Amino acid sequence: MRFIKTTLLLAALTLAASDAMAANVSLGPLIGISKAEDTDAKVMYGAALRAKFTPALGIDLNINYRQEDFGDQATARSWPFQITGLLYPVPVAYLAVGAGWYNTTIDFDDDLDINNVTEKDFGWHFGGGLEFPLGDVVNLAVDLRYVFLDYDFETVPGTDETKDDFYTITAGFLFNL
Repeated sequence: MRFIKTTLLLAALTLAASDAMAANVSLGPLIGISKAEDTDAKVMYGAALRAKFTPALGIDLNINYRQEDFGDQATARSWPFQITGLLYPVPVAYLAVGAGWYNTTIDFDDDLDINNVTEKDFGWHFGGGLEFPLGDVVNLAVDLRYVFLDYDFETVPGTDETKDDFYTITAGFLFNL
């Protein structure tokens, strides 16, 4: 019985590895905007690595840089790492759901007498996008994601009602590898 289980496990791992090797993989730069309810829209920059394992299923890994100002009291700079599952109901459109690790540095105004902090927060996101082939080498990807995140601003006076969730709109050229 142990031999059969081991053989089935090795067969499953071999099949998974061959599927991963056959994936269409692309890499490229992103630019976009991010906007939280209580802030102005801010430009963000980043890069994405995307793999499609089947015509209907893919995964996206990306990193971005964004900065938000919360009045004259605080500035938050974030380097989110996101992993996103992609479901393509049609070849050029996808639904997205995933998680992110948000490395955030918060610089408080000197008048507040609060030490600057660096946090590592976990958040969820969902959204969708369009991916258009521009020949055999490059795709244009346009993406909208809504991120659920909870910064801890309790120590800053007047920020109890600050909304931390935000959305991003990105566009990028993904070059096939």
